[in-house]
Amino acid sequence: MVVSIHPTAIVDDGAQIGEGSRVWHWVHVCGGARIGRGCSLGQNVFVSNDVVIGDNVKIQNNVSVYDAVRLEDDVFCGPSMVFTNVYNPRSAVARKDEYRPTLVKKGATLGANCTIVCGTTIGEHAFVGAGAVVNRDVPAHALMVGVPARRIGWACRCGEKLQGKGRITCVCGETYEIDAESCVPA
Repeated sequence: MVVSIHPTAIVDDGAQIGEGSRVWHWVHVCGGARIGRGCSLGQNVFVSNDVVIGDNVKIQNNVSVYDAVRLEDDVFCGPSMVFTNVYNPRSAVARKDEYRPTLVKKGATLGANCTIVCGTTIGEHAFVGAGAVVNRDVPAHALMVGVPARRIGWACRCGEKLQGKGRITCVCGETYEIDAESCVPA
Protein backbone atom coordinates (compact mmCIF):
# COMPACT_ATOMS: atom_id res chain seq x y z
CA MET A 1 0.00 0.00 0.00
CA VAL A 2 1.21 3.43 -0.87
CA VAL A 3 1.39 6.47 1.41
CA SER A 4 -1.07 9.17 0.34
CA ILE A 5 0.19 12.73 0.85
CA HIS A 6 -1.96 15.69 -0.16
CA PRO A 7 -0.13 18.26 -2.36
CA THR A 8 -0.55 20.99 0.30
CA ALA A 9 1.13 18.87 3.01
CA ILE A 10 4.78 19.36 3.96
CA VAL A 11 6.72 16.22 4.84
CA ASP A 12 10.32 17.05 5.72
CA ASP A 13 13.20 14.86 4.54
CA GLY A 14 13.87 12.06 7.02
CA ALA A 15 10.29 11.63 8.22
CA GLN A 16 9.20 7.99 8.27
CA ILE A 17 5.59 7.28 7.30
CA GLY A 18 4.28 3.71 7.17
CA GLU A 19 2.51 2.21 4.22
CA GLY A 20 -1.19 2.86 3.83
CA SER A 21 -1.03 6.08 5.86
CA ARG A 22 -2.85 9.21 4.69
CA VAL A 23 -1.59 12.77 5.19
CA TRP A 24 -4.29 15.33 4.44
CA HIS A 25 -4.48 19.07 3.67
CA TRP A 26 -2.03 21.52 5.26
CA VAL A 27 -0.26 18.92 7.42
CA HIS A 28 3.39 19.40 8.46
CA VAL A 29 5.44 16.35 9.45
CA CYS A 30 8.95 17.17 10.69
CA GLY A 31 11.99 15.17 9.57
CA GLY A 32 12.53 13.18 12.77
CA ALA A 33 8.94 11.96 13.12
CA ARG A 34 8.15 8.23 12.90
CA ILE A 35 4.61 7.37 11.88
CA GLY A 36 3.31 3.80 11.59
CA ARG A 37 1.20 1.99 9.01
CA GLY A 38 -2.44 2.79 8.26
CA CYS A 39 -2.49 6.15 10.05
CA SER A 40 -4.60 9.16 9.16
CA LEU A 41 -3.42 12.73 9.82
CA GLY A 42 -6.31 15.14 9.31
CA GLN A 43 -6.25 18.68 7.99
CA ASN A 44 -3.84 21.12 9.71
CA VAL A 45 -2.05 18.49 11.84
CA PHE A 46 1.52 19.21 12.98
CA VAL A 47 3.90 16.37 13.96
CA SER A 48 7.19 17.41 15.56
CA ASN A 49 10.62 15.74 15.29
CA ASP A 50 10.73 13.71 18.51
CA VAL A 51 7.39 11.99 18.00
CA VAL A 52 6.61 8.30 17.56
CA ILE A 53 3.17 7.30 16.31
CA GLY A 54 2.13 3.63 16.14
CA ASP A 55 0.02 1.82 13.56
CA ASN A 56 -3.62 2.65 12.79
CA VAL A 57 -3.58 5.96 14.68
CA LYS A 58 -6.23 8.53 13.75
CA ILE A 59 -5.35 12.18 14.37
CA GLN A 60 -8.24 14.46 13.53
CA ASN A 61 -8.06 18.06 12.25
CA ASN A 62 -6.10 20.81 14.05
CA VAL A 63 -3.99 18.65 16.39
CA SER A 64 -0.32 19.41 17.13
CA VAL A 65 1.75 16.46 18.32
CA TYR A 66 4.79 18.04 19.98
CA ASP A 67 8.22 16.64 20.89
CA ALA A 68 8.28 13.90 23.56
CA VAL A 69 4.81 12.54 22.70
CA ARG A 70 4.41 8.82 21.99
CA LEU A 71 1.18 7.37 20.62
CA GLU A 72 0.90 3.59 20.60
CA ASP A 73 -1.17 1.60 18.08
CA ASP A 74 -4.89 2.32 17.55
CA VAL A 75 -4.94 5.69 19.37
CA PHE A 76 -7.66 8.18 18.40
CA CYS A 77 -6.98 11.93 18.78
CA GLY A 78 -10.18 13.93 18.40
CA PRO A 79 -10.48 17.26 16.58
CA SER A 80 -8.50 20.15 18.10
CA MET A 81 -7.31 18.17 21.13
CA VAL A 82 -4.08 19.50 22.68
CA PHE A 83 -0.76 18.04 23.80
CA THR A 84 1.79 20.04 25.78
CA ASN A 85 5.47 19.30 26.36
CA VAL A 86 6.60 21.96 28.85
CA TYR A 87 4.92 22.02 32.25
CA ASN A 88 5.54 25.69 33.08
CA PRO A 89 6.16 27.56 29.80
CA ARG A 90 7.35 31.15 29.59
CA SER A 91 8.11 32.94 26.36
CA ALA A 92 11.28 34.50 27.77
CA VAL A 93 12.62 31.27 29.37
CA ALA A 94 14.01 28.49 27.14
CA ARG A 95 12.90 25.09 28.47
CA LYS A 96 13.55 22.73 25.54
CA ASP A 97 15.72 20.62 27.87
CA GLU A 98 12.76 20.24 30.26
CA TYR A 99 10.27 18.51 27.96
CA ARG A 100 8.18 15.99 29.89
CA PRO A 101 7.29 12.82 27.99
CA THR A 102 3.67 11.91 27.32
CA LEU A 103 2.65 8.33 26.55
CA VAL A 104 -0.75 7.38 25.15
CA LYS A 105 -1.11 3.62 25.25
CA LYS A 106 -2.74 1.25 22.78
CA GLY A 107 -6.37 1.86 21.89
CA ALA A 108 -6.89 5.03 23.95
CA THR A 109 -9.32 7.73 22.80
CA LEU A 110 -8.66 11.44 23.38
CA GLY A 111 -11.88 13.36 22.77
CA ALA A 112 -12.34 16.61 20.87
CA ASN A 113 -10.80 19.68 22.52
CA CYS A 114 -9.35 17.75 25.46
CA THR A 115 -5.94 18.77 26.83
CA ILE A 116 -3.24 16.31 27.89
CA VAL A 117 -0.74 18.01 30.22
CA CYS A 118 2.78 16.75 29.59
CA GLY A 119 4.36 14.11 31.79
CA THR A 120 1.26 11.93 31.90
CA THR A 121 0.51 8.41 30.75
CA ILE A 122 -2.89 7.52 29.35
CA GLY A 123 -3.60 3.80 29.90
CA GLU A 124 -4.64 1.24 27.32
CA HIS A 125 -8.18 1.71 26.00
CA ALA A 126 -8.80 4.68 28.31
CA PHE A 127 -11.42 7.16 27.10
CA VAL A 128 -10.87 10.89 27.72
CA GLY A 129 -14.08 12.83 27.09
CA ALA A 130 -14.39 15.97 24.99
CA GLY A 131 -13.01 19.07 26.70
CA ALA A 132 -11.41 17.23 29.64
CA VAL A 133 -8.07 18.39 31.05
CA VAL A 134 -5.82 15.48 32.03
CA ASN A 135 -3.13 16.51 34.52
CA ARG A 136 -2.24 13.10 36.03
CA ASP A 137 -1.85 9.51 34.86
CA VAL A 138 -4.99 7.73 33.65
CA PRO A 139 -5.47 4.00 34.34
CA ALA A 140 -6.28 1.49 31.62
CA HIS A 141 -9.96 1.55 30.55
CA ALA A 142 -10.71 4.66 32.67
CA LEU A 143 -13.49 6.97 31.48
CA MET A 144 -12.30 10.51 32.25
CA VAL A 145 -14.26 13.79 32.06
CA GLY A 146 -14.10 17.31 33.45
CA VAL A 147 -11.60 19.99 34.43
CA PRO A 148 -9.45 18.65 35.91
CA ALA A 149 -10.34 15.23 34.54
CA ARG A 150 -11.74 12.71 36.99
CA ARG A 151 -12.75 9.10 36.48
CA ILE A 152 -16.51 8.61 36.23
CA GLY A 153 -16.40 4.97 35.19
CA TRP A 154 -14.73 2.49 32.91
CA ALA A 155 -14.72 1.93 29.13
CA CYS A 156 -14.64 -1.30 27.17
CA ARG A 157 -12.10 -1.87 24.43
CA CYS A 158 -14.97 -1.13 22.00
CA GLY A 159 -15.59 2.29 23.63
CA GLU A 160 -18.86 1.53 25.45
CA LYS A 161 -19.24 2.60 29.08
CA LEU A 162 -19.15 -0.35 31.47
CA GLN A 163 -21.76 -0.34 34.27
CA GLY A 164 -21.34 -1.94 37.69
CA LYS A 165 -18.66 -3.79 39.65
CA GLY A 166 -17.44 -7.36 39.71
CA ARG A 167 -17.54 -9.45 36.55
CA ILE A 168 -19.17 -7.31 33.84
CA THR A 169 -19.84 -8.23 30.21
CA CYS A 170 -20.06 -5.41 27.67
CA VAL A 171 -22.69 -5.31 24.92
CA CYS A 172 -19.89 -6.32 22.52
CA GLY A 173 -19.24 -9.53 24.48
CA GLU A 174 -15.95 -8.56 26.17
CA THR A 175 -15.84 -9.43 29.89
CA TYR A 176 -14.04 -7.43 32.62
CA GLU A 177 -13.31 -7.65 36.33
CA ILE A 178 -14.08 -4.23 37.83
CA ASP A 179 -13.39 -2.91 41.33
CA ALA A 180 -13.03 0.57 42.80
CA GLU A 181 -9.53 1.06 41.37
CA SER A 182 -9.22 -1.02 38.20
CA CYS A 183 -10.86 -2.57 35.18
CA VAL A 184 -9.11 -5.67 33.84
CA PRO A 185 -10.13 -7.91 30.93
CA ALA A 186 -11.31 -11.25 32.33
